[in-house]
Order: sequence, then C-alpha cells, then structure tokens
Amino acid sequence: MRITQLNIYPVKSLGGIALNEAELTAEGLAHDRRWMVVDDIGRFVTQRQLPAMASVRVTLEPDALVLTHPEASSLRVPLEAGERSRLPVYVWEDRCDALDEGAEAREWLGAVLGDVKGSGLRLVRFAPDHRRPVEPHHLAPGERAHTAFADGYPLLVVSEGSLGEVNRRLAAKGLDPVPMSRFRPSLVVDDANPFAEDGWDTLAAADGAWRLGLRKPCQRCKITTVDQQSGVIAVPGEPLRTLVEMNNRLAPGGYFGQNAIVLAGAGARLSVGDDIIAGARP
Repeated sequence: MRITQLNIYPVKSLGGIALNEAELTAEGLAHDRRWMVVDDIGRFVTQRQLPAMASVRVTLEPDALVLTHPEASSLRVPLEAGERSRLPVYVWEDRCDALDEGAEAREWLGAVLGDVKGSGLRLVRFAPDHRRPVEPHHLAPGERAHTAFADGYPLLVVSEGSLGEVNRRLAAKGLDPVPMSRFRPSLVVDDANPFAEDGWDTLAAADGAWRLGLRKPCQRCKITTVDQQSGVIAVPGEPLRTLVEMNNRLAPGGYFGQNAIVLAGAGARLSVGDDIIAGARP
C-alpha cells in the first residue's frame, strides 16, 4: 500500500490543506488543529453549527497562518505565539488551555461568519505547554497519547476503497459521488478493499520510520454533509444517511475511517507515495 493523501486542518473546522509531505509529531501531523474557533464562553464551534466555516480557506506561510474569504481581506496570524491572553476552552468535555489571538481575529470571524446564537466568535491557539490526553479506555495497556483540538484523536486514517464503496451506494440511490474531503482525513491509503482499515491494529512506514495505532472507529456527523469548498449542504442528510445504513457492521450510527495515535516516529517525515504496511488486529 501507499499513502495517497496527507491533509492538515490548522484551524479546527475551517478549510484543510493538502500536502505532499508532512512532519509527524506526537500530536499528529505538524500544525494540525492547533487553532480553533470558540464562542464567548470558550466552547468550540464547528461546521455542525456553522457550515459556512468550510468556505474559509487556510494557508501556512513560513511565519504566519493566513485565513482568506471572498468577503474580507486576509487575516494573518503570526506562527510565533508571542504574548497572548490565556483562557480555558472546551472540546466536548475536555478543558484545554488556549491563547486568544485577539480583537482583529474576533472582528474578522464576525465579519465572515457572523455569530452562533448571539455569541461572538474568537480564534484561539492551543497552549504550547498544555497536554490533552486521548481517552485511555480505547488504548492498549500501557499506551499513552495526546492531541490538540481534534475531536479526540491525533489522526484519522481512511482507505480509498471505503470511499469507493460509499460512492457506489450513493450512485445506487441516484446521488452524485462525494470527494474524500467530506471526511476530513489525515492519511488516505490506496487499499481497494472497502473498510479494510477497520481490521487494522497498526499502520507503519515500510522502512520502520514511524508507526501508528488505529484505536477507534470514527463515528461521523453532520459535517460529512457539508461541501468543503462552498460550505453549502446540497443534499441534506447525505452521505451520513448512507453511512448509517451501511455501518451496522460496527455499531449503530454512521462510521467511516479509524482514529489513530502515534506509537513511534515523532519527528519523521511522511510523503504521498510512501510505502506502508498494515498490521491486523489481534
């Protein structure tokens, strides 16, 4: 097998960046979900509440995170944290320490996205000295892992075959295929067998430079229904409804992809085209 896509999402729920090469860190791919949009009480805001978040494009320059939108001038956020106000923020039930990116970012987000139920929006950065552990009950004995502002795990692994099967089911309903971007994966691999990743325990570089542990099926949500270029929901409920119909093999609900942790190789480089090896579940 080979890696066919590497993607990062520097700001949780805003546009992603497709990469040819990425650095692996203990918290996933470098720069992935290091920033997040929150409301006035620090609760995370995503495309579940504001589908238009997908229409905000994100780029990384050597010294800045840059957000762009057709209705505003670009917002530049220095990569160097500098002096920032510290505040608590929340991803699901996890409390995280964050740094506020300031008034200019708040005004910019308000101009392009509006608000959420009357609450303003602010941009925050994951505090460099904070550690957010991955839920331990899905890890093997003795394993430890942590992540930044991802929903719960550092990485999401998906196979090309899984998307092919979803699109085959959509076609049978007379619906258009959906791109892989709907599922916001970190790594995509070229295994042609649908949902092969559900049977993997590990995924590793063929040369042994890094190794991931696949630890939990990813239950999907409304975000899969949002076009990741326009922020528009063209077909309400799809492909999530199709995933729910397909995924009784795991548990009630719609599942697609496997949440993964870093077992070894922080600091290694991953590239599209790299040979990889999957290890089966015991």
